[in-house]
This record gives sequence, C-alpha cells and structure tokens, in this order.
Amino acid sequence: MKCSHRGTAIARHQSWGLNTVLRYARAAHWQETLRANRPRSSRLDPYKPYLERRFATGCTSVTRLHRELLDENAPVTYQMVRAYIATLRAVPPHAPPPPPTVRQVTGWLTRHPAALSEEERAALKDVLARCPELDAAAGHVRDFGEILTNRLGTTLPEWIDAVDTSQLPDLTGFALHLLRDLDAVIAGLTLHWSSGGTEGAVNRIKKIKRQLYGRAGFELPRKMIPLQ
Repeated sequence: MKCSHRGTAIARHQSWGLNTVLRYARAAHWQETLRANRPRSSRLDPYKPYLERRFATGCTSVTRLHRELLDENAPVTYQMVRAYIATLRAVPPHAPPPPPTVRQVTGWLTRHPAALSEEERAALKDVLARCPELDAAAGHVRDFGEILTNRLGTTLPEWIDAVDTSQLPDLTGFALHLLRDLDAVIAGLTLHWSSGGTEGAVNRIKKIKRQLYGRAGFELPRKMIPLQ
C-alpha cells in the first residue's frame, strides 16, 4: 500500500501515468524500461492495401472511399479513412528515372550489341525511337563496326557515300576525312599486316625518354634500348 501511495505521488509530480511509474520501479535493469516501438494495430489495417490501390488510380475522395468500405461492411470510421489518406497525400510521387547520359548512349552505340545487357538494349532502343537522326547514326556506326571486325575495307567507299547522304554533321566530317588517304585506310581495314609492333617500340622509347626528364642526350637511351 505504501509503494502504491509513493508511486501515485511520483506520477503526480512527474505528470506520468501510474503504470509507467510502476514499470520503472519494478525493473531490475534499465533495459526492462524500454518498450519496442511497435505501431498499434487498427481496424483499418486489412483495408489499407485497397485504399492504396484506389488512391493510386486517382480516387482521392475520403467520402467516396469511406462509403466503399462501408459497403463491404468494414468496421472503420470516416476519421480513420481521412487520417490514412492524409498520409498517402504526404508521400511525394515517384520521380521518373533520369535520362541516360551522353557517355552512356555513346558506350551503347560503340560497343558490340552482344556485349550489352537486356536493360541496356531496351534503353538504347527507347533512345533511338525518340531521335531519328541518332537512329540513323547508330546504323552507320554498326556498319563501320562490321567493316572493322570483318576486314571489309573494300566496302568503305560505299559506307562513306551513305554517311555523306545522311548529312549527319559530325559523322559526315569523320567519313569525309577518311578520303584524304583512302588507299591507306582501305589497306588498314583489309590487310592482316599492321604497324602495331613499330608503334609499340616508339611508345616504349618515348616512355624511357620521359623517365630521364631530359637529363641525358641520345647516348644513354641508345644504351638502354637494345638494337633489334
């Protein structure tokens, strides 16, 4: 009895409920004073998915939604429905996904189609459907890729003519630039020989020269690079 009177006095002094004071008083450890923050169940819980679906379809009238639930004999009140619809209105609408960047679209166009994932192929198809000029450029890029991969250099003049006819500024400029040394470009896209080994040796010499920081003349690089 004395404990009850003391708990009542503490509750009155702290402006707490008596049950809260007794729970603190009976706890052996401070962890026992904590309660899990669990949402209270409501009679509206079974009908919340229905309200969400109706709200997503554009029906936002609380009166109409409440009447529909009453027609299903749902034990809910108008205030319950209004409070839940208010929470749905407070949620911001889902923002549309951002458009792909120029770097992404360029990568999709220049990579082999087999190297693209299903999502990337679908995204590229959507982009090309929105821009006829880009769709035409993509076709020329694929054709040029076939020439590179299969060494079809003899078909390069036809490709250049097709690009010139399309009048796509940047791609046309690249294609017409190939005419400045067309025979060499055709040979490079047709023959199996290449200057890759020579270019590799030149790059190696440049690397050694940069490592020396200009502190030696030609004699030292000649000793560092064996003659072949």
